[in-house]
Amino acid sequence: MPENSDPDLELATATKAVQAGLHRDSITGAANPAIQLSTTFHRDADYQLPGDFNYARTNHPNAAALESVAAQLDGGESALAFASGMAAISALFNTIPAGAHAMAPRIMYHGAQDLLIKLSETKGFALDLYEHDREIESLMRPGQTDLVWVETPTNPMWDVIDIESAAVATRAGGATLAVDSTVAPPPTTRPLELGADIVFHSATKYYGGHSDVIGGLLIAKPDERRWPGLIESRTLNGSILAPFDAWLVLRGLRTLFVRYERSSANAMAVAKHLTEHPAVARVLYPGLESHPGHGIASRQMTGGYGGMLSLLLAGGEPAARRMASRTKVFVPATSLGGVESLIEHRVAAEGPNSIVPPDLVRLSVGIEDVNDLIADLGRALDQDR
Repeated sequence: MPENSDPDLELATATKAVQAGLHRDSITGAANPAIQLSTTFHRDADYQLPGDFNYARTNHPNAAALESVAAQLDGGESALAFASGMAAISALFNTIPAGAHAMAPRIMYHGAQDLLIKLSETKGFALDLYEHDREIESLMRPGQTDLVWVETPTNPMWDVIDIESAAVATRAGGATLAVDSTVAPPPTTRPLELGADIVFHSATKYYGGHSDVIGGLLIAKPDERRWPGLIESRTLNGSILAPFDAWLVLRGLRTLFVRYERSSANAMAVAKHLTEHPAVARVLYPGLESHPGHGIASRQMTGGYGGMLSLLLAGGEPAARRMASRTKVFVPATSLGGVESLIEHRVAAEGPNSIVPPDLVRLSVGIEDVNDLIADLGRALDQDR
């Protein structure tokens, strides 16, 4: 926040995001933070550090500025910025001890699931992949379950997991609940307020918002028992987010709320329109009343249903592959949450071990004119009629 702001002033989360990192430079008067590339920091005559920084592999001003804002936006006590989303996930999953038990959704981001399965085998902990969040309570092993991983909505089926319900079950079993809220960022969901212990964001996606930076964030409640180990892991593994990348994510945060609002509105319009298209067998989008998780989504996604949706095509996998290569406005590329709209045949992206339906096309709806987006998808689909 700007240094001349009133610390007692109650501001909306959107205002905090817009003013993220703003300050007044004591030398130049610059309003925006500088990119501080120094890897090391002076000590004074008593060989004491005058500030909070010693060596940039541990922390540096740009990462600290981002972490401060990220913690505020999610209502957390602390945040850690990592060099990628997978670096953050890896640090967290590596805290699961040998002999323990963990849980995660059966359909989720495939990279995180691949890592969790590999770690369960190499470290020697038990792993259950649940089909529905109702299974969390029954799969809980009190005294052994260490971590429950929730991704909501799940990628790329966009099933909605009830965070509050998962939190009750996890707390009863004495485990930690960590929520991947990448596609439901603070403008719409704040998992810590719903009972989660740790929230994860791939900063590459909505946080950065421009498809030009890779990063990951972990945010925690006060006194999270894993936090000291996560700080140590990031330092020893050298996985802190670089200064320029941290600056880019902080810049992206300033438009997060308006981008998310526009993306959500566009996605809703696209979803409703394609529901009526004969080439589309089903539209998967939590904002549709026909979606089985719509009720839960309405409770915990209070600022919009996001820009992610998937289509199941009547023509099967061949039609899905053709559609993903025919669009002119939607870019055929992996990732999500940027200002530009993306289209992807998900099975082709995940590889031969994917359990995603082969007729599924994933859309990341951006902030372009919605009429152009609808027309582009219509042309791609109509070529099969």
